[in-house]
Amino acid sequence: MKIAIVGGGPGGLYFAALMKQLDPAHDITVWERNAPDDTFGFGVVFSDETLGGIENADPEFADAMTRRFARWTDIDIHYGGETHTVGGQGFAAMSRKELLGLLQQRCRDLGVVVHFSTPAPDVSFLRGGHDLVVGADGVNSSVRQSFSDVFQTTLDRRHNKYMWLGTDLVFEAFQFFVKDTEWGTVQVHGYPYSDAGSTFIVEMHEDVWCRAGFDTVEEFAPGESDERAVDRIRSLFAEELAGHEVFANNSKWLSFTTVRNERWHDGNLVLVGDAAHTAHFSIGSGTKLAMEDSLALAACLHEHADVDTALTAYEAERRPVVLSTQRAAQASLEWFENIGMYAGQEATRFCFNLLTRSRRITYDNLRTRDSEFADRVDAAFAASEGCVSVAPAMFQPFRLGNLELKNRVIVSPMDMYSAVDGVPGDFHLVHLGSKAMGGAGLVMTEMVCVSASGRITPGCTGLWTDEQRDSWERIVSFVHTRSTARIGLQLGHSGRKGSTRLMWEGMDEPLPDGNWPVVGPSPLPYGPGSPVPRELDRAEMDRIVGEFVAAARRGAACGFDLLELHCAHGYLLSSFLSPLTNQRTDAYGGSVENRLRYPLEVFEAVRAEWPADRPMIVRISATDWAPDGNTEHDAVEIARAFIAAGADAIDVSSGQVTALERPAYGRSYQTPFADRIRHEAAAGTGAAVIAVGAIASYDDVNSILLAGRADLCAIGRTHLYDPHWTLHAAAEQSYPVDWPVQYQAGSRKPPSSRTDAVRPRLSLLRAEESDRNVHLRWRPRREVAVRW
Repeated sequence: MKIAIVGGGPGGLYFAALMKQLDPAHDITVWERNAPDDTFGFGVVFSDETLGGIENADPEFADAMTRRFARWTDIDIHYGGETHTVGGQGFAAMSRKELLGLLQQRCRDLGVVVHFSTPAPDVSFLRGGHDLVVGADGVNSSVRQSFSDVFQTTLDRRHNKYMWLGTDLVFEAFQFFVKDTEWGTVQVHGYPYSDAGSTFIVEMHEDVWCRAGFDTVEEFAPGESDERAVDRIRSLFAEELAGHEVFANNSKWLSFTTVRNERWHDGNLVLVGDAAHTAHFSIGSGTKLAMEDSLALAACLHEHADVDTALTAYEAERRPVVLSTQRAAQASLEWFENIGMYAGQEATRFCFNLLTRSRRITYDNLRTRDSEFADRVDAAFAASEGCVSVAPAMFQPFRLGNLELKNRVIVSPMDMYSAVDGVPGDFHLVHLGSKAMGGAGLVMTEMVCVSASGRITPGCTGLWTDEQRDSWERIVSFVHTRSTARIGLQLGHSGRKGSTRLMWEGMDEPLPDGNWPVVGPSPLPYGPGSPVPRELDRAEMDRIVGEFVAAARRGAACGFDLLELHCAHGYLLSSFLSPLTNQRTDAYGGSVENRLRYPLEVFEAVRAEWPADRPMIVRISATDWAPDGNTEHDAVEIARAFIAAGADAIDVSSGQVTALERPAYGRSYQTPFADRIRHEAAAGTGAAVIAVGAIASYDDVNSILLAGRADLCAIGRTHLYDPHWTLHAAAEQSYPVDWPVQYQAGSRKPPSSRTDAVRPRLSLLRAEESDRNVHLRWRPRREVAVRW
């Protein structure tokens, strides 16, 4: 096979060496625009998992790398004038220059032709004369740019500025220096890579960078560093450097760009490493990902007879792994972009928050690695929350307004579409009753509609008649009599998303017959085939306010402990909040303040009717997941307005406002919105924040609470899989809770399997790679010994 590789970095050279070992007859040429000793950066980091893949492919090369490694097991976090150490991490790093030297020598030994200081020929020319062309030319890939329309490239330039530096201070562990300056928070990521030096990455938000005066534009010659900025960094971190030097190496201020491509290959052209994808340096190394790509690509080419099949297999194998890494990297980089939000957080909670920022590391992970640190986290949480004893965070009691909850688990509202004429029946009694007996602190009804025309489907429950009230009262009475859970009422109006089929007959699809008129702030249908809603006038808006008030009155008579106003998911009140669905030109449209006007009118009217000693909360969609829609920044303003109006909590969901949305699903994917609202809107108000969305394990719940990202966690589908999930979570953690007396015999039986695994994993996540199970392989089916 004749192979052209554009880019002589670690990914390109490693792929060349692997392919040449697999078959010396391969004709491989590498073009690298830089000289062989032009090495930018300082150290590169590898996880134990990556090293395992490299060792499987080539033990001798792995051994050569190992002899040059700096290894560490601790992370030191310098915050608030104190140093906090967490052990059990297990990473290794080496000099990027030494790594490239090893790879260059191996390519020479194997007969790979490498043209240094030589731009590659035109990619179209290469494709015509080679069986395979590999684009390994980094984040600014000319190969990718030449075919960006084919690869469908998106570039996401982020908001932090960073500079990659080195120091002769040899750290004994990975270092996070979090420094509160007069301009804002500045952080350093530092780690050793040899017995002579460490990497020293300085990072700060663009706003901080400007306030600090780093934004003065200067011209630099190729290879020249920003020495003015480096001098200021030396001064800023003089105490941390303790007299040691800081070195530059083509070091300039950069903005991280997340590279994504819908396709990684086209014909005989394929991308690897940063040319195909990038992941923020705060969770690992681009070099690591590039070398993993090379392993997979070489294996797939060896296993398949034709190039197209091999490249399809390579992309199918690597894409889920990379997407998982990019999700974690996105969470991590956004955390660092918002690090100033946590400036006042208690030190131990801040450290836990930092360590779990990507959602890959959780409380259980940290307990396994460093149980003493986990104990400190538990104790700090109990102290900060005013709890009388230390316990798993999810089982610490919580006071929501005047309502005492025995723990911090909520059964999230889930529409069951099983009512007749809005009347909840035996199904709802069993459904909600079983969840209440399953150990959760609060059980929420599905969206209970305030009128027949405000239903989503013919199977939705309501509270517009006394018959419905009486049936709900029976359910509330059962929950209060047979459990120690509290039960909350969610009130809503379907708006333009009404008059549709039952979920299992076609979600959001219009009824084939028996339709009723739908309404909204503007005459805009939800999706293709959806009916056009009638734009509400003032009289109709007043009538609907009255329907909400009447339903709340009936709910109070039923004995519900709490009321939630549904202002999310594209239903009526949510559609007033979103600029995608509200295009009115009167006082109820336009600015976010105007779009809030009607939902706040409804809230205030209901709050006046709802008993003052019972809490009232609001569910919102924190983002529309669509261009020109609401974002998390709008959500902060919306949450702030409801809290000012008297909301005791904000229940933070997202999306379902438009059929054109593109959600970024993933583990606990909505929690960052709750985190932002908790710190920017609810802080100091006494209002609580509820996280919801793909929270599938008790470990996730504990991690969210301990990090301070939310006060409570609402869990939906997991409770459908296991109605007694909370009780089982207590058993898994060996934490004693009161089981219903009828079930206490079962409480003494050791669990046969972990309940937090949740076999179905939530339907929205089935197709995704588990963030906990990313594997590398090097097992070509043709048995060939690969050695150096």
